[in-house]
Amino acid sequence: MSGLRLKFMEVYSILKSELLNDPAFEFTDDSRQWVERMLDYNVPGGKLNRGLSVIDSYQLLKGGKELTEEEIFLTSALGWCIEWLQAYFLVLDDIMDNSVTRRGQPCWFRVPKVGLIAANDGILLRNHIPRILKKHFKGKSYYVDLLDLFNEVEFQTASGQMIDLITTIEGEKDLSKYSIPLHHRIVQYKTAYYSFYLPVACALVMAGENLDNHVDVKNVLIEMGTYFQVQDDYLDCFGHPDVIGTIGTDIEDFKCSWLVVKALEIATEEQKKMLFEHYGKGDEASVKKVKELYKALDLEGVFADYENASYQKLIKSIEAHPKEEVQAVLKSFLAKIYKRQK
Repeated sequence: MSGLRLKFMEVYSILKSELLNDPAFEFTDDSRQWVERMLDYNVPGGKLNRGLSVIDSYQLLKGGKELTEEEIFLTSALGWCIEWLQAYFLVLDDIMDNSVTRRGQPCWFRVPKVGLIAANDGILLRNHIPRILKKHFKGKSYYVDLLDLFNEVEFQTASGQMIDLITTIEGEKDLSKYSIPLHHRIVQYKTAYYSFYLPVACALVMAGENLDNHVDVKNVLIEMGTYFQVQDDYLDCFGHPDVIGTIGTDIEDFKCSWLVVKALEIATEEQKKMLFEHYGKGDEASVKKVKELYKALDLEGVFADYENASYQKLIKSIEAHPKEEVQAVLKSFLAKIYKRQK
């Protein structure tokens, strides 16, 4: 574990301890143990990319100079707020999607004795964020900006989830609704805002910047988030479950995946008929047929072309930015995701 990650984990322990002793609620031993187990199971288990990138981004905005202990703590606390937000979304997402595994272990609601208590745990996770912000940022000039930022991004993400869910309503499975614009809309709101824009926006706010002056940065990060989700859609089908830590179910779940949208664009009428017949069916034979069609259409090659084109376009947009520090932040983000395998 790198030094930064170790420090980051130390901050998690501090924040967790503060939440478990929050004076606004009288904990019993049982309730305290429940929340601690729930936090340990859901919050720190991922790659922590979103959280760690707040620290990275802030340091790059400061011209790469070494951060003070306070700056490390505060950027870490904001990073953890994003990880808490992510945990809240995932816990509830997994219930809605009836998922089986997450990060290589059973989804929280699948854990014995948890079940639908997980819904309330999701609400608790969401409520921990303003508790953390209040405790550590209340005296700061940018406190309200942080609250606004988290509220807005949460609203955008929940709205993106809504478009995703209503597009896949049981009994209304209509592939003809699926298109690149719809895919981009879902991705932009459901993933890109909280995964890409939010970490950099946190760093900008902490560095004393006004977010209204950085719409171009937001646009590049949303583009990057779209590229990231296309990779995710690709890996759901072509990645190895042991490497990606989850078993892909986009085909069975009738997801508006980039792969199916691309397939619809380039398939013959005969192939489209086959897709309409088998996409969104849970049986193994149907899934196999869809995957065979993806191979026949060379979606692996189509994805490789998309990946290269996206990279070139992003680099061009980044290099058009007047501030070198901001360029450095955006390039470091791109480097983390370009040609990733998981």
